[in-house]
Amino acid sequence: MGKDLLLVGSIPLDTVEEVMRVFGGGLGPHLPAIPDGEVGERRSWVNRFCYQVFNGHVDLETIKRPPSINGVEQLLPVKREDTWNFRVRPGVADVRFGLPGLRLGYSRDATNSYFIFRTLREKGLLPQDMRFQISIPMVNSVVRPLYFPVPGDIDRVRPGFEAALAAELEIIVKRIPAKDLAIQWDCAWEVSAVHGGPQAVAREIEIETHTAPIRRLSALLPADVALGFHFCFGTFGGWPSFAPDNLGRTVELINASVEAAGRRTDWIHLPTLNRTDREFYAPLARLNPKGARIYLGMIHSMDTFAQRLAVAREFVPDFGIAAYCGFGRTPPDQMPQILEDHRRAIAMAGKA
Repeated sequence: MGKDLLLVGSIPLDTVEEVMRVFGGGLGPHLPAIPDGEVGERRSWVNRFCYQVFNGHVDLETIKRPPSINGVEQLLPVKREDTWNFRVRPGVADVRFGLPGLRLGYSRDATNSYFIFRTLREKGLLPQDMRFQISIPMVNSVVRPLYFPVPGDIDRVRPGFEAALAAELEIIVKRIPAKDLAIQWDCAWEVSAVHGGPQAVAREIEIETHTAPIRRLSALLPADVALGFHFCFGTFGGWPSFAPDNLGRTVELINASVEAAGRRTDWIHLPTLNRTDREFYAPLARLNPKGARIYLGMIHSMDTFAQRLAVAREFVPDFGIAAYCGFGRTPPDQMPQILEDHRRAIAMAGKA
């Protein structure tokens, strides 16, 4: 998958068709795959699980929720300290989730969006070799101390949530032909945790904690399904949620994740910051992608783009480009400029 541009996932336009027409039509020749924009409630990434799945679960107790504003309930927190908190009810050893294959919404949305993708591709509005991309947060990015602060509770919730994700994948790979499908594992908490970020207790700092679910879930994908990774510094509360001194620990996590996948990895996306110093990028020389296409998230702060591109190429001579994350928390009226930035970046990178 040698295309030179990647879209991470969320694009806050009104409909799946609009996302695919505007971004797929405008950037299609450069893209290996097109996401559906994660329109609607998926725009909030993992925050939606708080009110859609965890709140009201028979085995969970809601201990904090976002405060109302002017008497109106708030489902999404305005700031990090207003986020939902849950605890497992006494006596519950393992939290399980009903309606397997339907509970999380991925298979339902993928089925509907794939029809739109296939129709637009048949009409020639999308390239014939383009895949349909589904970006799915890895287990530990959903079930993490931010939402489950009581010690020991995440161990009671993660296995059940992983089983729910596995059930969604089972339906997805039955409904969508493998040659048309690309699955991307989104890893944000995983990156923060291994860097020792806030709330990262000792075990969360260990890379194996985060590669274990990657190993199990990747094994469920047919060989002809494309597999990608998105590693992120987080955008909740503003970009970046944390800023490491360099990419060293991130590279360690990436290499371990690719190894854990146990199959072909088609792309690896990792963010960069607005840094132009060699020290930040130097660990990229230790990347072991095993044939995967590398995409660096550097389409931002376009006034320094060329300088950052040149420094990164000292350590990775050939790579594709992308934004640092999806745009779900970006005002929709900024999408035309973001689209133009992608076109400009492709030209500046010599990929036009």
